[in-house]
Amino acid sequence: MTNLAKGANVPLPTTELRATLTWRPGPGVPDVDASALVLDGRRRVRGDDDLVFYNQPVHPSGAVVSGPGRPGEECLRLDLGRVPAGVASVVLAASADGGPFGRVPGLRLQVTDAGTGAMVVAFDIGDATTDTAFVFGEVYRRAGGWRFRAVGQGYASGLAGLATDFGVAVSDDPPPPGPGAPGQAVSSQSATTSPAPSSPSPLKKQRLISMEKRLAEDGHEALLSYTRKAAVSLETHGLGDHTARVALCLDMSASMSGFYESGRVQALAERVLALALCLDDNGEVGVFPFATVAEEAGSMGLADYRGRTVALHQEAGVGGSTDYGEAIRRVRGRYLGSEDLRSLPPLADAGADAGAGEGAVGPPVFVVVVTDGATSEPEVALEQLRSSRYEPVFWQFMAIGEAEEFAFLAELSARPGPYLDNLGFFSVRDPRELTDDQLYDLLLARYPRWLDAARGRGLTP
Repeated sequence: MTNLAKGANVPLPTTELRATLTWRPGPGVPDVDASALVLDGRRRVRGDDDLVFYNQPVHPSGAVVSGPGRPGEECLRLDLGRVPAGVASVVLAASADGGPFGRVPGLRLQVTDAGTGAMVVAFDIGDATTDTAFVFGEVYRRAGGWRFRAVGQGYASGLAGLATDFGVAVSDDPPPPGPGAPGQAVSSQSATTSPAPSSPSPLKKQRLISMEKRLAEDGHEALLSYTRKAAVSLETHGLGDHTARVALCLDMSASMSGFYESGRVQALAERVLALALCLDDNGEVGVFPFATVAEEAGSMGLADYRGRTVALHQEAGVGGSTDYGEAIRRVRGRYLGSEDLRSLPPLADAGADAGAGEGAVGPPVFVVVVTDGATSEPEVALEQLRSSRYEPVFWQFMAIGEAEEFAFLAELSARPGPYLDNLGFFSVRDPRELTDDQLYDLLLARYPRWLDAARGRGLTP
């Protein structure tokens, strides 16, 4: 048996497993319900059936079955041989009813061989505090086999918040009566908490029509197609009348060279530009090449977008490693007027535009960060991201590679922050695998919820 530390991983010797969450029950100890999320390579459920929990205890494939055990015990049975081909991982989680996991003593996840009962791996959880949902571990494909990773990520928003982050539709209706049914109902049969579709205002609609006419007349056929799809996605996410600045941070470390030379980054940048044409009344994207250091490369618009990323890659002198913190610092300086670290929100000067300086209140900044590697300076990135939680900026990371290579980003996007959660993350092996509709839905998945919270804090109109 292997007793793992947080973040460690081991190969699994069998495909038939039993994952058992145990704790010490007693007076005042919250009830605990195990759950599992069956995820594709982008770390998203393929449908609401991919959440296994108390109201939906069996996955349609039969690969995951949940059920109660003895007092102080919840079980998940895994048959990895039945996992559908499009599934990359199974997240093992739980929710607490009647209090946070910090009041649940002796939390421990044990994985055993379902056939022999032999212990395979164990993971003790001793750092839970205010979390009402918890990801304990993850079973994932690797090199033709399966591995287990000890995760230990908490959610203060309960099962509903955890499920929503992985793409499950969550109903606002109360769950049906039954034993151990805390939180919100999660079901493909119910209405979701997604924002109601919103159409552009007459003024913005006229601007979009004029812009589309210009694209057609000036020979931007591909960009016109992207823009129409981006507009539909924005309306679907309740952002049809929304205005935001758009920035694009491009990893230009040595390992990204092939993506630039093949034109894949250029195609991705054009799809982000199309999103900016719908969101940003300036009709442009701020571009920030980064690697060991970061540069501000001005804006990309209709006049100069063709071949822009290839030229930038050839010209940029940003080094060969990867440092997210440098890119984040540059963006904060350009749009928010300061690179200084902060632990409080800026003072608001009503009516000022974003980028006008310290304390400005104006359109928020939507930043797409494209990278294929882990940051070389995680503490620097953390300092910058923590400071930006108090500012009107949202970071959407798109990682190119296998999901398990980006544990730093996955943990940051899953763990609630001290003020506002302003980071989204998804991974894809190759940007060409995503259709335009899929890309825009992934880019916008978490932004509307952050925007509502930022408005509530007075950070943006």
